[in-house]
Amino acid sequence: MPTTPPVPPSRPIRHEPRGELSALLGQLQTLIADARLRALRAVDVIQVQTCWQVGCHIVEFEQGGAARAAYGKRLLPLLAERLTHEFGKGFDERNLRHMRAFFQTFPNWDAVRSELSWTHYRLLTRVDKAEARQWYMHEAVGQNWSSRALERQIGTLYYERLLLSQDKAAVADEARQNLAMLDKGPRAFVRDPVMLEFLGLPGSGKLLEAGLEQGLMDKLQAFLLELGKGFAFVARQQRISTESKDFYIDLVFYNYLLKCFVLIDLKTSELTHQDIGQMDMYVRMYDDLKRNEGDNPTVGILLCEAKDQSVVRYSVLNGSEQLFASRYKLVLPSEDELRLELTRDAEAIRLAMNMNESEADDGNED
Repeated sequence: MPTTPPVPPSRPIRHEPRGELSALLGQLQTLIADARLRALRAVDVIQVQTCWQVGCHIVEFEQGGAARAAYGKRLLPLLAERLTHEFGKGFDERNLRHMRAFFQTFPNWDAVRSELSWTHYRLLTRVDKAEARQWYMHEAVGQNWSSRALERQIGTLYYERLLLSQDKAAVADEARQNLAMLDKGPRAFVRDPVMLEFLGLPGSGKLLEAGLEQGLMDKLQAFLLELGKGFAFVARQQRISTESKDFYIDLVFYNYLLKCFVLIDLKTSELTHQDIGQMDMYVRMYDDLKRNEGDNPTVGILLCEAKDQSVVRYSVLNGSEQLFASRYKLVLPSEDELRLELTRDAEAIRLAMNMNESEADDGNED
């Protein structure tokens, strides 16, 4: 009776212990978080020192005699005009006023606590009474208050209520409970607008515009799919290439009613002739590289959402104008419809971003 040949032994499969992997991941997470925190603290210290020194120079200049006093109220606007041109929004007139007030409030550098950020000191300079200001500063250091926590304590007159209360323990316990509801995580370096302004990163504006662009693409994608007029999503940031260069199209759809590809290019800055020419180039390249037999000519939609106006422009190849007028317009949204949707979405996104920025700013506004 034949016997089944033995199965050759297979190589053992190694399974990495989950505990070891988790331990490694935890070590790396701690390492990266600590490094980011150290970097943030280092910039905090330099920023506070620089703001104090800027304020010192301004005050000393203002007190330098009649010739300098003649500048009067024109001094800060003149300085801001030059400094913002070279170093960015972090040194505009409003911030220069804060720096001057910082030096006037803390004229002795040795009395400045390096553990606190510039936003902390912006808040402390608003406290009129020197005793209260010193108390808030030392408590912020001792209790490791974030700038949001410090703003909360100042706003609720925590120091004054402690002085007046007969039950100081109850007031302190209430304050601790209120602070417990605040986010205790370290602020994100690249989303802190005060830090970005100081560093002059190309920066805060571009990051916000990048967020606007991504949000608009999300909403436009949903808008076209919900129209119910044959749109099918193909790709986002799809690459098309020539022999020497790569290009990326923001959104690509296929409309199965029209049997054509629809390309969308989104701009969040003022529209230029170069943008228009680029969209026309995309349409030609897509027709050459992606259009299949039986597909109708590709159509492009150039959308520009600038703060002063929204612009929508369709792009079709020469020779396809009649097809666009007779068939495409019956299915595709009109320029007015797209412009209205673009404006509405941009306003909603900017409002949400401004609210988030205000929260992250930790008391940045006066």
